[in-house]
Amino acid sequence: MSFDSRLLNGIGVLSAVIDTGSFSRAGEALGLTQSAVSRAVSRLESRVGLRIFHRSARSITLTDEGRRFYESVAPHLEGIEEAAIRAGGSTVAVRGRLRVTADGAIGHHFLPPRLAAFLARHPDLHLDLAVRDRVGDLTAEGFDVAVHFGEPEPSALACRLLFETRVTTCASPAYVERYGLPQHPSDLEAEHQCVLLRNPATGRHYDWEFSRGEEAVPVKVRGQMMVNDTGGLIGACLGGQGIAQLLGVYARDFLADGRLVPILPDWADETFPLYVYYHAQTLMPAKVRAFLDFLGELAEDQL
Repeated sequence: MSFDSRLLNGIGVLSAVIDTGSFSRAGEALGLTQSAVSRAVSRLESRVGLRIFHRSARSITLTDEGRRFYESVAPHLEGIEEAAIRAGGSTVAVRGRLRVTADGAIGHHFLPPRLAAFLARHPDLHLDLAVRDRVGDLTAEGFDVAVHFGEPEPSALACRLLFETRVTTCASPAYVERYGLPQHPSDLEAEHQCVLLRNPATGRHYDWEFSRGEEAVPVKVRGQMMVNDTGGLIGACLGGQGIAQLLGVYARDFLADGRLVPILPDWADETFPLYVYYHAQTLMPAKVRAFLDFLGELAEDQL
């Protein structure tokens, strides 16, 4: 296939559609009509010989072939943008919109209080943070970076371990005054109420385990309340509903000011990993590189 400059233009339109989620919003961003965007995508589909989008009256979604095609070309588009910034002698390479997804523990409690310093460094950068419980398809959904707890699953994305945080078992002083302190993990099975966190993959609550050195004790906890995010978990624990297992990265502030007290601190060797995910590419956009560097700084503070 000989090079056709219209192919590059079509890919640029495709990128705008994926970033904005619709033909009409892509047209607004590019200064084109919705029909012009639709025609550009149709020409691109004809040129490369595959159907890129499923179209309906209400929505558009990438086909499997379209997703694979965009995953192949997106890094090159970002590389061209980065090269143009550098070639143009721009003094502020970190600019534009950076779209980040994070799970609740990070997106609610850890990142937002620390982002002001990062954005102050880069006044031409706009950060769009979405909190959700899964990494998802960064390419199809137009995200640049994902920051999520848990072991990584097989993916075409690049990922890097940022740090591991301890699993901290806590309760409010009011709960402890009423029910007392457990002396062994097994005490939780019959004598205590626990606030449970729903696992979105199973619909059941996460299992509890206590670790001390080489010893690990699984515990069948019970409780009247189960929540689906860390905000609800913290709120119920602070309110005295029961004992909860929180991640140390955000539990430490509640422990430091006395709003929560540690439970079984000698059984707190279990850790949970935090990973950052991003598109694997040779020439990384400056905005992504700057954010990864910032996350690295935050990770060092946790070690």
